[in-house]
Amino acid sequence: MSEQKAKSEVVSQLVRLARRERLSYDDFAYVCQQARKKLKLKKTKREYRLPHLLTAEELTRFFKAVRDGGQVQHEIILQLLMFTAVRVGELVKIEVSDLDLAACKIFVDQGKGSKDRYLLFPQAFALVLRAHLAAHPDNRFLFETQRRGAYTVRRIQQIVQQYRLNAGLSDAVHPHLFRHQMLTFLTGEKLSDAQIQLLSGHASKKSLEVYQHLSLDAVESAYQQAVKRLDLGP
Repeated sequence: MSEQKAKSEVVSQLVRLARRERLSYDDFAYVCQQARKKLKLKKTKREYRLPHLLTAEELTRFFKAVRDGGQVQHEIILQLLMFTAVRVGELVKIEVSDLDLAACKIFVDQGKGSKDRYLLFPQAFALVLRAHLAAHPDNRFLFETQRRGAYTVRRIQQIVQQYRLNAGLSDAVHPHLFRHQMLTFLTGEKLSDAQIQLLSGHASKKSLEVYQHLSLDAVESAYQQAVKRLDLGP
């Protein structure tokens, strides 16, 4: 048996022991920490792959296919995904009461990591959202299906795939892609890392000190100026 395999077996035995003795999480974490030190185990580095992005031409084709589909709510959903870089799991939970149309902000209640935060959207998009709400005055959620319930993440994924096919795009397109697209765009518009992290909701220990001196108000002007140059087609 190789040395690495022997160490892995020890770890497996520790897991079985912890289950049998019903160790608490803290006790189990302590045992694992000590075992790693004793065995000189190192955590494998996580590999990060750069996301595939659509070209400007592909992005235009995609949103043209959305407009040609004639489903206004679908168009608003997908534009909001792009403009706000919101996670799709957060998008489907947005309620009408979370919107502040005057301030062009959306409150995200208990987003990823159980963190509350705000999203920004373009000032011109406030008119679109206002019209959407006027057309659906009884909505609880910002976006609701014909059965008057919130969309599921799976349904949003299906909608994106349908428009990908309609646009004739061969590469994979998924809701999270629009988050990557927007954050990449804002990076190209020279927003700072700290500003983008605040807009995206990314948590980084390295940026905590910066966050203490940076508010959403300080980012809003740069965001609004940048998004005016975002072209999703006619």
